Amino acid sequence: MCLGYPAKVIEILENGKKAIVDYLGLKKTVNVSLIKELAEGDYLLIHSGVAIEKIDEKEAEEIEKLFGEVRDANS
Repeated sequence: MCLGYPAKVIEILENGKKAIVDYLGLKKTVNVSLIKELAEGDYLLIHSGVAIEKIDEKEAEEIEKLFGEVRDANS
């Protein structure tokens, strides 16, 4: 089973092949070459350093909430 985490695009790099994203305050550089029509402010689902899907802000918030519930249940 694979898990992807939601992240917001902060800056697009290398002619759209990479981007800096923000996930809960952590900034990472990821490969975005699979995503078409990418813009700063978009939300992406990231798996192993690669953006695999563009998602909307509401879906990103729901995923973050679910991850938080799992984390809290295991504390």
